[in-house]
Amino acid sequence: MSTTTGTTAIHEILATRYSTRVFDADAPIDDTALNNALEAARWAPSAANSQPWHAIVARRGSDAFARIAATLKGFNSTWAADAGALVIFVAETERDGVALPWAAYDTGQAAAHFTIQANADGLATHQMGGFEAAALANEFDLPATMQPLTVVAIGAFGDVDAASDELQQREATPRTRRPLADAVLVYA
Repeated sequence: MSTTTGTTAIHEILATRYSTRVFDADAPIDDTALNNALEAARWAPSAANSQPWHAIVARRGSDAFARIAATLKGFNSTWAADAGALVIFVAETERDGVALPWAAYDTGQAAAHFTIQANADGLATHQMGGFEAAALANEFDLPATMQPLTVVAIGAFGDVDAASDELQQREATPRTRRPLADAVLVYA
C-alpha cells in the first residue's frame, strides 16, 4: 500500500511512521515484534557485507536499561524510561586492524530497518542522539573500535491524553519534511 505525500507515492509505513515520545510504561515489550525488528536490522545492506553494527538490547526494569537511561541527556531523560526497551546501535569502526569507513552509515541503515519493521509490527520507536556516548561505552565496556551511534526507545504506544502538557504539545506538532527540491542537489 502506498500513500501520496506531495506529488510522490511512498509506502504507507514510511508515510505514517513517526517518533513518539509517549510510551505505555506498563506494557511489556512484545518479544516477537522486538526480535522481528532485530532480524530486519540484521538484513540491512552493508559495505562488502561487513555488517559492522551491533546492538545492546535492554528491557525496562533491567539493570542494563537503567544504565542506558542514566546516560540520556535533556528532554530524552524525561520520557524515554517509559519505553518497553532501549536499544543502543553500535558501529564497529575497525575489525582485525582494518578500518571500516562505512560503519556509521551501515549501522544507520540497520537502525532504520529496525525502526521500520518495529513500526510495521505495531511498536512505537524513537531514535535519540541525546545521550552520553562515552558513558555508554564505559558502562558496557566497549573497546575504542565500538562507537555507540544512537539509542532507540521502543515499546507500546502510550496514551497521549494522559501525558504531560509538554509531551502532548510535541506529539500534536505536525510531522513535516523540507521540500524534496531542497534536499536533492543534482537530479540530472
